[in-house]
Amino acid sequence: MTGIVSRIVVGVVGLPVVLGLVWLGGWWLFGLLAFAAVVAVHEFVTVARPLRPLGPAAYLGVALALSGARVGGFVWLVGGFLATFALAFLFNAIAETRAPSTVAIGATVLCAAWIGLGLGHIQLLRGMHTEPRLLAFTVLLTVWAADTFAYFGGRLIGRHRMAPTLSPGKTWEGFALGSSAGIFVSFVALYSDRDHYLAIWQAILLGLVVVLAAAAGDLFESMLKRDMQVKDTGALLGGHGGVLDRIDSLLFAAPAAYYLVLGFHYG
Repeated sequence: MTGIVSRIVVGVVGLPVVLGLVWLGGWWLFGLLAFAAVVAVHEFVTVARPLRPLGPAAYLGVALALSGARVGGFVWLVGGFLATFALAFLFNAIAETRAPSTVAIGATVLCAAWIGLGLGHIQLLRGMHTEPRLLAFTVLLTVWAADTFAYFGGRLIGRHRMAPTLSPGKTWEGFALGSSAGIFVSFVALYSDRDHYLAIWQAILLGLVVVLAAAAGDLFESMLKRDMQVKDTGALLGGHGGVLDRIDSLLFAAPAAYYLVLGFHYG
């Protein structure tokens, strides 16, 4: 199966499942996020093996962050993540295979922050304000549209490389097409609720912030993979690579959307 075909198959099968669990919310969404977290941490620990991340501390830190977001909201999310520092110190102290402590603990905390806080903010979005389902759907579909149109746009009309060193396959033409598609999706998704939830300008700004954060998340993962000299973090999703390869954009976009909408309502 070619990369493009496997991408399409994974998208057609996976997107309805993800949207369905987001629609249900609650523990259904938590189960989806927990599954993604376990696989993503495994991929990170495997790819970053030269840095000797402390696997148990990373798993526990991400689990505490996600559980905190589910049962206690933002404060417990941050508290769960911060426990990673203590856990990393403890496991580093008793580890038989020693790496420089700064490197091992730093890699562990990075894993917990990137995956735990990123996925935890999806949980927070789904419980936010008066239209949590609409907001979560908007962010997910905006990221999906931006990623999809950027990928195919880059393959079809891409000429100018966006980040030749970090990710040679990304082009400015693909980025422009993906960004336009993402902003349009955000505008359309929130248009009917413009009078009582987010105004038109807020919907457009949300789309812009999400697509920019998503692009940053994609490039961030590309930077890590370049450092570790790997093409993909895994092969679970065929042409998409691993779970981290699929959710890298969302791990940046979800927190960005959360704080922007928070600012809209409390600014």
